[in-house]
Formats: sequence, structure tokens, C-alpha cells
Amino acid sequence: MGKTNGINRISGTLMLSVLFLAFSVFLSSFAFAGGPVVKTGIDVLEGNGFMQLKGKRIGLVTNPTGVDARLRSTIDILNDAPGVKLVALFGPEHGVRGNSYAGMSVSGDSKDPETGITVYSLYGRHRMPTPEMLKGLDAVVYDIQDNGCRSYTFINTLGLLMEACARQGVEVIVLDRPDPLGGEKVEGCLVEPGCFSFVSMYDIPYVYGLTVGELATMLNEEHMIKGEDGTEENVPKCNLTVVPMEGWHRSMTYEQTGLPWVLPSPHIPQTVSACSYPASGILGELGYVSIGVGYTLPFQMFAAPWIDGNALSAELNSYHLPGVIFRPLFVKPFYSVFAGQNIGGVQFYFTDYGAARITEIQFYVMQAIAALYPQKKVFDNANITRFNMFDKVCGSKYIREKFSKNNRFSDIRDYWRKDEESFRLKSVRYYIYD
Repeated sequence: MGKTNGINRISGTLMLSVLFLAFSVFLSSFAFAGGPVVKTGIDVLEGNGFMQLKGKRIGLVTNPTGVDARLRSTIDILNDAPGVKLVALFGPEHGVRGNSYAGMSVSGDSKDPETGITVYSLYGRHRMPTPEMLKGLDAVVYDIQDNGCRSYTFINTLGLLMEACARQGVEVIVLDRPDPLGGEKVEGCLVEPGCFSFVSMYDIPYVYGLTVGELATMLNEEHMIKGEDGTEENVPKCNLTVVPMEGWHRSMTYEQTGLPWVLPSPHIPQTVSACSYPASGILGELGYVSIGVGYTLPFQMFAAPWIDGNALSAELNSYHLPGVIFRPLFVKPFYSVFAGQNIGGVQFYFTDYGAARITEIQFYVMQAIAALYPQKKVFDNANITRFNMFDKVCGSKYIREKFSKNNRFSDIRDYWRKDEESFRLKSVRYYIYD
């Protein structure tokens, strides 16, 4: 009887998963079939006959997200564009065709199999184009879907590109794309001395509320690009051109754009993953609980073998956090943290994304774990060798040091939020969109 019930539960779970997947595909297809209401930079560029690129020898920094509304690769579009000479490709983390895993050093210079164009790696021995890579180029085009978080490495690749091109007198042309977190959220403190790194290279909040074109403009105009090690004061401004989108507004969710979603990295398969990334990714750096990477809910859950999902969801829901609710979860990850183990925890849902303080969710989870399991307080048990990366992603050592004393978010709330308003006032000058 128990075995039959178990099989029925598994079958029911599988059926629900299949129905959910089918419904998601239906919604995506419906939005796509209706046509996008937003034109990205590459669509605008195609529409104007490649005006900004005519007669130029160009390089292109891109990955699989560099596509137009019909899912044609920007590589192939520019390679076939009349009057445009595409002569070099540059591969960020995951590579130009997306064939490198997260954190994996992209292999050395190679040839793109589709076009035969040389591909230079910017996520291996070099993270910045060398003068030799840029030699003979009039401009380098950047077309990558960002996710709106400081720790996502593509914006740092863009900044290093701008620095290298500024030194060599090469124009940078950014083809703009939506911020999947929207253009209204700003959360987290600025990066502090000792925490600058390739996951926190620029002095911006963790969630910065700008499109990549707006951010590039701000970095350039505010002289925020200060050498590969972040200390140089005399980096020249870049000759920067942004090809703006048409039809995008700051309040838009990605679904409202009507654009197809192409995963920017292996564990951001859906827009909900992008929105959940800043809610769990900082805690995920510790490897202390599963945040769904290695299961079917990347960045959308918190779980461990010693957690009672019912108790944790009740504790978290008792906090009445704006715009988010939690449900119990019991899963067995396929790989990564706790692979092959039965674990319990919570999945979180946005009930009002606009009202939610997304980055703060993970700190409340840490608080709830300490309240329910005093012997499992995060910083008393997590691998100390991961503290440095946690600090770099946070942008501050103070967050960890202060939180670990009492394991209460209220102790760090004001500090985490202290730079948000001043950044809003500064960044609004670089808004391209209402």
C-alpha cells in the first residue's frame, strides 16, 4: 500500500511537472506568437540598415543571448550585413556559442565553426582584449543579455572591454537589451575596499536597476573604470555608442516585452531564474544549503538534509515579508550541493514582485535557520574558505561580520540599504528609458 502511494505521488508529481512545463511553453509561445512589443538593440540596428556599423571593421562580444526577435544570432546577422566587416569575435564566460560551463576557463583563441572568424577568449588567460586582439578594428560591438546583478560577470567583461578600447582608440557599440529585474529596483550597498573583484568590479549596488547600455554610459561618464585592478585613476573615457531599444519601459517585466528568453548562463533557464538569482545567489556562495542549482529550481529554493520544510516555511511566512511567500519543499538534487540526498526546505514565490526586497530574502532565510536550528547557524558551520567569496559578492565584509553576531537581518538592514538612494539620484542622469 505504501509503495503504491509512493508511486502515485511520484506519478502525480511528474504529471504536475509536465503540465507546468507545457503551460510555461504555451505562455512563452503565446507571447512570442503575438510578437514582441520591444525591439532590442540588434533589432533596431537591423531596422536602420546597420547605420552605426557601415564601412567599419568590427569585433563582436556576444554569447547565445545575442539574438534578434527571430532568434537569429547576432554573429550571423553581422557576418551577413552589407557594408559591415565582422573580423573578430570575443568570448566571455560560457563562450560565444555557450559551450563552456559556469566558472570554466574558456579555451584559448579558436575559430568559430559557423563563420570561420577568429574567437578570442575573454574568460581565461585574458579577461581584457589585448592591443593585438584589437589591432585593425574600428569598433567592437557588445550584445549580451545581462541579469541586472553586480556579481554577474558579463558587465565586468564590458567594463574591461571599454578600458581596452579606450586605450587603443577603438569605439565600443553597445546593443541594448532589457534588464530582466526591471529598471526600478536598486538594492544593496556599494562595493568597499578589499572586496573589489571580478564579481564586484564597479562601485554599484548589488541590484543596480539599469540596462547594460545605461550602465555602460554611467561607468564611462562617472570615470568608474579604473584599470584592471580597480586602482588606476587615469583611464581615458571610451568612445561609446549605445544603440537603444524601442518600446522598453522601466516598469516592464521581461514577459511584458514579448521577447523570447534565451538563457544567459546554464542555470538561468527562465526569467523567474533571473529574478530569483539575487534572492539566493549570495548565500549560495557558501555551499551551505542548496539553492536549487543541481535541481529543477535553480536559485528558487533553500534546502538541506537537516531542514524541516514545514517548519522553515512557517517561520519565514511569519515574517510577513512584502511580495514573497514560502512553501515546504522536499527534493533530491541531481548534482551540486547535496547531490543524491533527500533534503527539505522551502521554495519561494513572488506574489508582488514590485514590492519584494529580493536580495534580502536570503538573509531572512539565514535568520530563520538560526532561530530553528541554533546549532546550524550559517557562519558557525559553513566552510570558512568560502567567506572571502561571500564578502566579495556582498561587496562588504561588514555584512558577514555584523550578521554573524546575532543572526538577525535587522542588524544589517540599514547598512545593506545605505547607498541605494544616493545611487538612484546619480544613476537617473543616465536613464535612456522612462
